[in-house]
Amino acid sequence: MSAAIRVRPRRELRAVRRPSRHRCWGHLVAAPLWPLHGANLGTLLRTCDAVGACLAVPPFRWVDEAVARGNTLRRPGCVHRVGSPLRWLAAERAAGTQVLGVELADEAVRLGDLPAARGRTIVVLGHEATGIPPEALDQLDGAVEIPMVGHGQSLNVAVAGSLVLYKLAGLL
Repeated sequence: MSAAIRVRPRRELRAVRRPSRHRCWGHLVAAPLWPLHGANLGTLLRTCDAVGACLAVPPFRWVDEAVARGNTLRRPGCVHRVGSPLRWLAAERAAGTQVLGVELADEAVRLGDLPAARGRTIVVLGHEATGIPPEALDQLDGAVEIPMVGHGQSLNVAVAGSLVLYKLAGLL
């Protein structure tokens, strides 16, 4: 029989994790720039906090409420507001940032083969039903595909973004 599983108490977890909110490292940025369901934004922000990433959100009025709805962090997360998503992606790419889209594409890298990010990387997440708009595909340096064996065509933004962020952070 194997040894019993010991669950670490909160006090012990606090001692090994960072004592306060991370400042903006700017290394990883989750960018759900065309969201469909607002509740997923706050959930994605929690993943950003877990891996030391930031969240970049579009300028829609409902986004602040949507981020707050799914967010259970006790401290503010790192959230950047972007103006025009296309102009922002173009400027980031011109500055040398790697821009990866989570999208089904012929050239996509399977999630399991994705290496950890070595420099500033933006993870672009599209609309849950229609994906990344065609006009934004030209701003991508590459695509990441999350393999699926079921009938669904995509995962929700929070789940897809979380999987890719953990992989890029080198935590999977």
